[in-house]
Formats: sequence, structure tokens, C-alpha cells
Amino acid sequence: MPIGEFDGAAAMPSGSGGALSAPLYWLYEMGHAALDPSRRLADATKLFFRNPGNPLAHTTYGKSMAAAAELFERTTRVYGKPEWHIDDTVVGGERVPVNIHSVWERPFCRLLHFERGFERAPRRPQPKVLIVAPLSGHYATLLRGTVEAFLPNHEVYITEWRNARSVPLAEGRFDLDDYIDYVISMLHMLQGDCHVVAVCQPAVPVLAAVSVMEGNDDPYVPHTMTLMGGPIDTRVRPTAVNKLAEGKDIDWFRRNVITKVPFPHPGFMRDVYPGFLQLSGFMSMNLDRHLEAHRSLFTHLVKGDGDSVQKHREFYDEYLAVMDLSAEFYLQTVDTVFIKHALPKGEMTHRGLPVDPGKIRRVALMTVEGEHDDISGVGQTEATHVLCPNIPAEDKVHYLQPGVGHYGVFNGSRFRAEIQPRIADFMLSHNGGHGGGKKRAF
Repeated sequence: MPIGEFDGAAAMPSGSGGALSAPLYWLYEMGHAALDPSRRLADATKLFFRNPGNPLAHTTYGKSMAAAAELFERTTRVYGKPEWHIDDTVVGGERVPVNIHSVWERPFCRLLHFERGFERAPRRPQPKVLIVAPLSGHYATLLRGTVEAFLPNHEVYITEWRNARSVPLAEGRFDLDDYIDYVISMLHMLQGDCHVVAVCQPAVPVLAAVSVMEGNDDPYVPHTMTLMGGPIDTRVRPTAVNKLAEGKDIDWFRRNVITKVPFPHPGFMRDVYPGFLQLSGFMSMNLDRHLEAHRSLFTHLVKGDGDSVQKHREFYDEYLAVMDLSAEFYLQTVDTVFIKHALPKGEMTHRGLPVDPGKIRRVALMTVEGEHDDISGVGQTEATHVLCPNIPAEDKVHYLQPGVGHYGVFNGSRFRAEIQPRIADFMLSHNGGHGGGKKRAF
């Protein structure tokens, strides 16, 4: 099931590989290995029929053969982690280089800093932004557009989660409690002089992390917390995905979607919710749309419509690149967020201690939702405001973006033109300290 795309993923104790699913990953890898000669032949066929020296390359037959070969190769390929491809940005009308480097690292995540190379300091304040990317099947590069939108006027940091199959068993387990600890550690590293943005799935652990910090009177809480399209309370206008999760108990997930990483991956024998199951869930949700997109790709390849072909390649190179999630994290999140609704019921714990958003008082809150979001229904993120009664009214903002679905909440033209400027204004109005921010109209 597409739990990854819905905004949540989690886990319970390790050692949960179900009897039915244990060999699944091995069979998947064997299938790809068996298709490797065919992929190589398809790639050679594509090159043969696109060679300018081949007279058939200029015929409809030759173009059709090349297009068919590319479609076969692309639909049977294993897509690796995409690159960021962010080399520069424009600050104050000047183009400046961007250097991406890690400033914090743990076994399952590293924190990337998009450092901009200024020749002279910009006049406009440049608030620090910690973007917590979803750990829900796709790589953090899915938020490339989100990062690019913030870069001109912000010092941007983003979580880059590691593929669980690449983490050796010796590095230990990773669950929802660990996720919350990671967020707290990153905020400590930034010393609280920052604004945290949780995109989709991280809304719950980020809210929990800030709640824990406030409960401990931690001086390093962020200035603001922006939650975007997150499953804070999935009882509100539940989507089809929410209902599917509620219809199963946690043992069903443990038996049917957890498997072990096969050799020779570094995470050999680690229990995971595999990326290829995530992908099958993603595709099945909108299968007709994906089939039509690939039919269109064939047509555009034959016609030589380079722009349309490139857009398809860029989108699917990102969309089809998926990662495994640790079984502990996946199962714990499903159980906590989607089955028990522990956070809105006041029953969520971290390391055995209660998580109480009511203790948040110094961190300004903004929530953002999309009108047509079919993953996190309208109202699920806004529910955060009820859970945080001690944040002053002037430090709370909710914004519903008309005309966008789940992806449009954090990417695309409307995000750049309408959502990101509101978030930036909210951060700027609360950049001088904790609490007491100036109220803005949104």
C-alpha cells in the first residue's frame, strides 16, 4: 500500500520479517538481474536506430523502434538516488554559486547546508531554514523546487535521509523515537536560531520534537514551525489512504509488507519496508495517468518533441527513484499516526514520556494545506492549532492554498508564487526572538 505517499511511515521492533514477505526482496532482485541482458539489448537498439549514420533513423519505423527500446529500458530500470543539480541561485539580483555540503551526520541521515558564496553580504535578512524532508519512500531531492524557492533569501538546510538498505545492521535500529531525537539534535546544532519547515510526513515528528523541547525548557527551540500537508490528525476528513491504514491492524503490515534486505547490499538482513512496494503503491493510485504519460512519451519520442520528452524524463527519474524504510520506523509510524491517532488523542510518547504540544509557547506556528490534497485531507494539518493552545493567537497562521493537490503544497508554480512568499513573510516577522511576533494578514 502507498503509505509512503500518504505522509507517514514508521516502524516497530526489528526482527519482524513476515513469513510471506521474507523472500520477496530476493525475488525482486533476481527479476531485475534476469532482465539485465534485455535492458542492455534495448539500449543498444535505441542507439542503433538513433545513429545519424543509419538511414532508418530518419524514418517513422526507426524512430518508433528507438522509442519502444527507450520505454522498455526506462520501465525496467532501477533508478538510483538523483542529484540535486543546484549549482547557483540569484540573491539580490546577483547570481551566486551554491556549495552543498554535510554539516551533521548520523547513520540514517545527514544534514545538508546549501551554502551560498557571497562577495558581499545581502542587505535583506537571511533567516536560517531547516527543511525536514519526508522519510516516506522518495529521496530528499523531491524537494528540489522547495529548496530553490527558499535559497534567494534564506540560509537553507535540509535533511537527507539514507536508504535503509545501505545502512549495515551494525549501525543499529531506527524508529520514530530516533527520528524525533535526530530533529532535536539538528535544532541544537543550529542553536535555535532557525525556522523549521516540515513537509508532509515529518509534521508529526517535528511537532513532537518541538513539544519535547518546550517541555524541557530547551533554549534551542526554533523561532517558527511550519507544517505543510502533514497527517497531524487523520481522523479529520480521512482520505482513501487513511481509511486503508485504519482497516488493518499492525500485525497485518508486519506480515505483508516487511521483508529483509538481500545480499550484497550493505544493509543485508535488515528488516525494511522496501522502496519497490512503495513504488507499486504510488503507481496504482493513479495507474491510468501513468500509462497515459508513457504513451505520450512514445508519441513525443517519435515526433521528436524534445521539450516534452525532457520534462517526462526529469519527472519520472525523480518519481521512480525510491528508497527502503527501516521496518521499525515504518511500523511505529503507521501504528502511532494512522491506526491509533496517538498524537491528537494525547497518547503519543517519546522514550516513554508523554508528548504534549500544549507545552509549546515560544514557537510561532504556521500550517499550510492544499485544497485538493488527496493524501492528507483538508483540516488534518490545521488540527495542530487546537493541540497548541498556549501559542499566542498572534503567532498562529493557517493558509489553505486553492487549486493544488498534495504535491502542489510544496512544489510547483503556485508554491513559488503564493505559498513560499507567505512562509517567508511569516518567518521574517518572527525572526527576532521566540514568541511575540507581529501579526500579519495572510
